[in-house]
Amino acid sequence: MKQGTTLFLKAAVILIGIPVLALCIFWVPEIANYATELYPDMTYMKHLVFIDLYASAIPFYIALYQAIKLLGYIDYNKAFSDFSVLALKHIKNCAIAISILYAAGMPIFYLMAEKDDAPGIILIGMVVIFASMVIAVFAAVLQRLIKEAIDIRSENDLTV
Repeated sequence: MKQGTTLFLKAAVILIGIPVLALCIFWVPEIANYATELYPDMTYMKHLVFIDLYASAIPFYIALYQAIKLLGYIDYNKAFSDFSVLALKHIKNCAIAISILYAAGMPIFYLMAEKDDAPGIILIGMVVIFASMVIAVFAAVLQRLIKEAIDIRSENDLTV
């Protein structure tokens, strides 16, 4: 395959990362400050919000990097290789990590929603958890399919 056939998908992955970076820079400090305004006696709430949201950004960007690597493997006709299986494994693990981090942070967001009477905060957290788990399952299925295709191809190479 020509290099660059997946250029559109690579650009889409990068364009997904830019708004998340902007949210991390501008919106996360606002959320943390808002949490301290709601609970002035719990000043540690600000740090918990920072830890939860920034910690979930780390596996997100690792997964985006792995997606770009996977698209590079496709460009170089290495889509059915152990490298692709490993990249999908990393994507799956990152999606699971994001779900776990958001699930661990849900009590914080529950407290914020309870005090502010805004249940949408909890709904957003649940959507992120669900979407991450869907991505993890999809990556696991693709990982298994590619691993089986590699096994079939190596079996065929041995019989010839």
